[in-house]
Amino acid sequence: MRSLVPFRDINVHASASHYAFTSPSSPSAQTLVVERPSGDLRLNDGPLLDKYIIIITKAQPVGRLRGHMVYKVISTECLPLRERALHDPDEDTYFNLLKTLLKTGPMYFSYSFDITNSVQRQAKSDPSQPMWKRADDRFFWNRFIQSDMIDLATGGVSGSGLRGGRQPGADPFILPVMFGMMRITATRIKATPLTFTLITRRSRHRAGTRYMTRGIDDRGQVANYNETEQIIILNEGSGELGGFAGGGLTESEKTGGSDNYETQILSYVQTRGSVPVYWAEINTLHYVPDLQVRAVESAVDAARMHFDEQIRIYGENYLVNLVDQRGREDRVKKAYEQMMRILVSAPKDVRQADEVTDEKIHVVEPSQRSKKYDQLHYVYFDFHNETKGLRWHRSQLLLEQLKDGLVKGQYFRGVDMPGDAQGRLEVRNQQTAVVRTNCMDCLDRTNVVQSMLAKWTLTRQLTDIGVLKPGEYADDDLAFKDLFRNIWADNADVVSKTYSGTGALKTDFTRTGERTRAGAARDLSNSLIRYVMNNFVDGPRQDAFDLFLGTYLPSPIGSSLVFLDRRPLLIQAIPYIFAACVFFVVVSGLTRNRPETTIWPLRLVAFLCMITASWCAHFVYTHGILYVNWPRLNTPRWAMEGFQETMSSAFKDPLIGGFVARHERGLSNTRLGHLEEGKKRIQ
Repeated sequence: MRSLVPFRDINVHASASHYAFTSPSSPSAQTLVVERPSGDLRLNDGPLLDKYIIIITKAQPVGRLRGHMVYKVISTECLPLRERALHDPDEDTYFNLLKTLLKTGPMYFSYSFDITNSVQRQAKSDPSQPMWKRADDRFFWNRFIQSDMIDLATGGVSGSGLRGGRQPGADPFILPVMFGMMRITATRIKATPLTFTLITRRSRHRAGTRYMTRGIDDRGQVANYNETEQIIILNEGSGELGGFAGGGLTESEKTGGSDNYETQILSYVQTRGSVPVYWAEINTLHYVPDLQVRAVESAVDAARMHFDEQIRIYGENYLVNLVDQRGREDRVKKAYEQMMRILVSAPKDVRQADEVTDEKIHVVEPSQRSKKYDQLHYVYFDFHNETKGLRWHRSQLLLEQLKDGLVKGQYFRGVDMPGDAQGRLEVRNQQTAVVRTNCMDCLDRTNVVQSMLAKWTLTRQLTDIGVLKPGEYADDDLAFKDLFRNIWADNADVVSKTYSGTGALKTDFTRTGERTRAGAARDLSNSLIRYVMNNFVDGPRQDAFDLFLGTYLPSPIGSSLVFLDRRPLLIQAIPYIFAACVFFVVVSGLTRNRPETTIWPLRLVAFLCMITASWCAHFVYTHGILYVNWPRLNTPRWAMEGFQETMSSAFKDPLIGGFVARHERGLSNTRLGHLEEGKKRIQ
């Protein structure tokens, strides 16, 4: 609403190009802008923070896919649209968050090959369309960053609020970038040359860090969603490895390609993603965070949206759940199974038991096919109990359960069409089902299972085309076996680092096929690092994702001090008091005293410091949520609720509660104001 009286408070923002006047008490009011040096006046509804152009300045070639070079982003540069002597206090923080993400995020691109889509989806796409229009929206990681350019190309509303005509000349300036992992390796199996490629594409929807993003959101997007595609290419080009004439090829296939044999592309796709119900794990500085699972019925619509997309893109879905059936994880397991019973028609539960556990495998399937969601097949496998004691071979029990679905779901197979200038494929076989795997994090257990399924499918593919004879296996070739394991272990590490902050656990098994003591020690180290990362580092990392992907837009009124720590000073000071007391006790214990020195005052002070340090440690432990480094831009609602509840508990502390409450009296709403101030979500 338009103000009828003058503003009582006005902030002035100075830059080389203009002065801007805003009222912090009226954030919805327009901004008065005075242009320099002309003195022209205008009212602006748009953001005052500078915009930046992000350019890739260095890229490393990864390899060629079907003759197209793929690159990894090595370095970038952010170019401001204006040079300003003064910056908004929050703007520098935003800028540093972006730079950190761009520096550490594994991003890939190709000028001529759509790496956001699987080979099967590429075969169905229209090559006459610009690449960015063919890109899979889920894996078009820089789509928000390119939004102004896309608006220019499509004639949409630009950042300045103006609508223009379509500008096709802008299409070549839009470069889709994928976030994830890619390895392209020329190798051999049984003396047969081939190109082995592994691609993992991370979804830009609900992207984030381990404990800050769990479960599903209202739009049907799940946390840590990744699509992994394993590609085998035979007879590619006329390189030094030569070609292949397998026994499975017909005479019509022995044309073109290397040594006059067709270039064959074999692909197999899997997905992973968080359990599609509303659930969260809340950091409290305890090693095991608090678990919250909301009523399953509240997430049914969101789960339907999620599986609508899964079925539309992949067909039949085999939903492999690897969480524990005992302890805290059992609540997530039961919620998932309840969701499946709601979605499918006349659900049928089948349980298998053995000497290890009474629920080795639990299957929930529809007993009839009357609706779309009857293409969902839930398979639970008690991974930890079955593989306990380094018995990793027992994971084959899950493979046996899934084998019928894997055979029925097939894999993609296509051959190059030499006479086609647009490089299209002749499709010989299509994948009609997908295995969607999850554990709690969709990391360590998921990695083991996905690599197992990929190896089995690879053997099947090579047997079908005649590279392997029946009864032979891809990992009979020891050199390829080592290559396969290491590439999949590298994939596990990349996916884990982007979500949890460390490499994956159990990669010693993925790399060597055995669980070793050295691997267990490394897992312990990674677990401890994860604890530190998840409690003290992941907040800013989550902010960087939200900022880059456009799920948070900075306030248009300039500085709102979003990153200011508004906890009471006494609450902030307690860890520092603890550190000072511990330091004094350690120094006093290591200091040598002369015989004539009176030491009882020093011992008394050291004793008091020990008591103070103990109290500080107890306070931090029992009020841990106040000391977690939460995201400041899109703070999770459950974190805000827990923060307020714990702060209320601190007010009642018998020792410092009175001081904290007196300091904060009347400001209980202000204390968390930064969590909502300036927030705007992209709906």
